Amino acid sequence: MVKNVNVEQFDELLKNANKPVICDFYATWCGPCKMLAPVLEQLSEEYGEKAEFIKVDIDDNMELAARYGIMSIPLVAVFKGGEQVDKSLGFMPKSEAKQFIEKNL
Repeated sequence: MVKNVNVEQFDELLKNANKPVICDFYATWCGPCKMLAPVLEQLSEEYGEKAEFIKVDIDDNMELAARYGIMSIPLVAVFKGGEQVDKSLGFMPKSEAKQFIEKNL
C-alpha cells in the first residue's frame, strides 16, 4: 500500500527506513499523476516487503518540493539511507516502473 505522507512523516520515515523508500511526488490536479497512482499501488503490493512506498502531494508539502528541486510531476524518487539515489520523471507504464524499482532495490 502506498501511504500519503506530510513533511514530518517523510523526514521521520527516511531517518528510520531500513529498506529503500519509493516516493511519488504528485498533485491532485495532475493527469499523468492520476495515471501513475494505480501502477505504483500494484507495485507496492508486489514489492512491499523490499521497499517502502509513499506519496507526497507537492501542493500540500511545498517544502519538500523545494528541498528536492521538483519542477515537474509526477516524479518518482528512490531514497536509500536518507539520500535520494535515483528518480524518474513522468508517467511510466507498469513494465517500465517495475524495471525502475527493481534496479533500485
